[in-house]
Amino acid sequence: MVQNNEADYSRTSRRSILRATSGAVAGVGLAGVATADSGERREVNVGFENDRGRNAAAEAATDVRREFAFDAMTITVPERALNGLRRNPNVRYVERNGEMHAFEQTTPWGVDRVDAPVAHDAGEGGSGADVAIIDTGIDSTHEALQDVLGEGAAFTDCGGFACLFGGNGNDCNRSWDDDNDHGTHCAGTAVAPDDGTGVVGVATRSTLHPVKVLDCLGSGTNSDIAAGIEHTAEQGWDVASLSLGGAQSDLVSDACAYAHDNGVLVVAAAGNDGECTDCVSYPAAEPNVIAVSATTESDEIAAFSSTGPEIDIAAPGEGIYSTVAGGYDTLSGTSMACPHVAGAAGQLMANGYTNEEARARLQETAADIGLEETEQGHGLLDVAAALDV
Repeated sequence: MVQNNEADYSRTSRRSILRATSGAVAGVGLAGVATADSGERREVNVGFENDRGRNAAAEAATDVRREFAFDAMTITVPERALNGLRRNPNVRYVERNGEMHAFEQTTPWGVDRVDAPVAHDAGEGGSGADVAIIDTGIDSTHEALQDVLGEGAAFTDCGGFACLFGGNGNDCNRSWDDDNDHGTHCAGTAVAPDDGTGVVGVATRSTLHPVKVLDCLGSGTNSDIAAGIEHTAEQGWDVASLSLGGAQSDLVSDACAYAHDNGVLVVAAAGNDGECTDCVSYPAAEPNVIAVSATTESDEIAAFSSTGPEIDIAAPGEGIYSTVAGGYDTLSGTSMACPHVAGAAGQLMANGYTNEEARARLQETAADIGLEETEQGHGLLDVAAALDV
């Protein structure tokens, strides 16, 4: 996928132009593989209907990188074997193992705007809920997050040669540490305790789980992202927050469906292709994922926000102050809007809602702020209304 065109709103030079990314990924998809030398090997994701399909993929592979619980695997395969796999009736899809990217950015005015403090004052903090931040990781030593940081996992490396040219220079004390800042910023918006330190999150007592699928440059393969989603489901965590996106991937779609079927509420950023229509990124555009657009402090749709019929709900996304590795910063993007909704979802699920019930409750209590349905979906997130406080 391409990186986002919200570059003007980023404090860094790592400008993700999502529109460009989507085109890039589409342009180098499996159709382009046919021009390569037949002796070359490709890393692909294969979904299969049954054991015959699984066996066909395994037999064609020179290396099986990863197997999933939802009838798919990531393999390295000779170029000459691809057409046979594609034609196999027991194989659902064969796709290049492309990449997705963090939606680069731009006080917690957003937390206040969605009435989270009203919920806090009523004793609602989301205690007992588990919120996975599937992103670049979370700073393992951040002062504002220590009390709410739980177990994590990494599906890509922290640090490395590429980080000499990007990233935040943060130490990789844990495999899931944040070497970019993006994941830590999202985490502090979703969940941060009201303890007088740093910032307050939408939820204050839920547990954050760092799931590192993006590297220090904010990129990760579809296989890594799918593995992070699968891991979240298998751990029994309640909410998956994905402030990332790109071109449609069948593997990531399978992972989102698997998570949904296992009780996870998946929330994703709509993308930063605005101004545009019908341009919501994946996985936000998946039917079992809550797609979140971004609004400004004046309740307008943010200029960078992707919009379209898939939008479920809007949340603050411009000029959001939150945690970054070793400190705090103000960033903008649908990446910043997404964790507002993830934190609210955690609060609902802490109160016994299922993932489908929580999604419906967030939608039915959202506040109409006068935008088009393709911009705001059901309306602006209202945490207090969702919790009936």
